[in-house]
Amino acid sequence: MDKWDKQTIIEWNELGFYYQRDDYFKQWWLMGSKSSLLDFLRRLLNYAEEKSNEGISEHIHLGPYQYLKIMTWYYPLINRDCIGGTPDDLKRLKIIIEQKLSIASAGEVFSVGKEYAAGGDYSIKLFVMADSFVPSQIELAE
Repeated sequence: MDKWDKQTIIEWNELGFYYQRDDYFKQWWLMGSKSSLLDFLRRLLNYAEEKSNEGISEHIHLGPYQYLKIMTWYYPLINRDCIGGTPDDLKRLKIIIEQKLSIASAGEVFSVGKEYAAGGDYSIKLFVMADSFVPSQIELAE
């Protein structure tokens, strides 16, 4: 992976976790320490609780490249475009991930897919990293 510019490094580190979409395996990868993944869940909950996000197709983008999208939709959904659902669905997703994260240790990986979005074609794969994890220092094979 090419070196990022300074602004991109700052933005990844401010986000606190790293994400990538894997279209071959149809997964969103979220990599972060327990605390930074919990911060992702706080963002998810804040989005779901914001009244202005109740309308279908309302959304937010996360991260330096803004391609991870949380979106209000008619039903639970994880696809290449977004992680979506009604505000209540998104709150349920937060609980599902939070329960799995609560028993996970650094170095463990778990997924959420059909238990949230039965008809979805993608899943979310969470990599629990060490507390010292720095998103901008990630090196992935191309």
